Amino acid sequence: MSTVALSELRRVVIKIGSSLLIGEDGGVDNEWLASLSDDVAELRKNGTQTMVVSSGAVAIGSRVLGIDRRTARLEKLQAAAAAGQARLAHAYQEMLAARGIDAAQVLLTPDDTEVRRRFLNIRGTLEQLLHHGVVPVINENDTVSTDELRYGDNDRLAARVAQTVLSDGLILLSDVDGLYSANPEQTPDATHIPVVDEFTDGIFAMASDTVSDIGRGGMTTKLLAAQIAARAGCTTYIAAGTVKRPIKSLADGGRHTVFPAHTSPAVARKQWLAGVLDVRGQLRIDGGAARALRDGGSLLPVGITAVEGDFGRGDAVALVDNNGHELGRGLAAYASDEAQAIKGCRSAAIESRLGYRSRDVMVHRDDMVLFDEESAVL
Repeated sequence: MSTVALSELRRVVIKIGSSLLIGEDGGVDNEWLASLSDDVAELRKNGTQTMVVSSGAVAIGSRVLGIDRRTARLEKLQAAAAAGQARLAHAYQEMLAARGIDAAQVLLTPDDTEVRRRFLNIRGTLEQLLHHGVVPVINENDTVSTDELRYGDNDRLAARVAQTVLSDGLILLSDVDGLYSANPEQTPDATHIPVVDEFTDGIFAMASDTVSDIGRGGMTTKLLAAQIAARAGCTTYIAAGTVKRPIKSLADGGRHTVFPAHTSPAVARKQWLAGVLDVRGQLRIDGGAARALRDGGSLLPVGITAVEGDFGRGDAVALVDNNGHELGRGLAAYASDEAQAIKGCRSAAIESRLGYRSRDVMVHRDDMVLFDEESAVL
């Protein structure tokens, strides 16, 4: 198989499973984490923004508290998550700092990526961290999550993060080097599948849900994550993480399974926006703003002439010119009452109008789709 041009990726999310990160003593495998940190440093050197979604907090905390996580009740597991997360974050911080890289801890619950208002908040936070050259180290907030409200596994969490920040690459490091026609531990002659172009019933039938004593996800969860990522325009790689320098091994042509995205993250997002039916209001804009949008700009408050409807932050709104023609739609960065207060003003004056300042734009270009005369995505 040809080498993977990871250097061509602009933004990558790397998912680390507990079974890779946790050593035989139940603590962090510092030697393996050091090698991964070398990979992160290499990616950044090549200009690739990098995020890490890491499991391991509950496993580490269980050792600290002296409990068996397989039989412990929820409150004990949540306590273990709290104890383990501190040690996990410290391990990443130390390893990355030794390579001149700052790290940030980000703990998420499903509402942070599934609810539009909170989605905008977390995306803004991650974008700012990446802008300042900081590597976000992300985990589910197991301290407060319950079985009824959780991602369920960090494969899905990693895919949602990739979707949120318009990542073009998702790397799922596993204890196997990709998808096989059957579980290779049970079927020695199982065939490795190097490329999956379509998510069929047959593909999912190949997956095995074997779960280790440490980790929670199986191959099915990885396929579901790859499917989420593909719909968001993000290519997914399932590769072996059991080796030292796993990202370098992948880039050098190590065996893996790739799930190519057939569109870009930006186009996928705009296609989704174009199909949003629940439009809560509309923003009328002047000619200058309309031209700026056509040229690829965001919608600034100064270009808004009227605000109609009752909408909240993150709701979809129609963008309408002064002739009543719908130019497109997007996600509002401010609620309708706030939009009324800042319409027509320059971004620098937002704080004086509202008493606080959030974003400089009313609708960011990444949260916007424009229509041509046939209502196609531009």
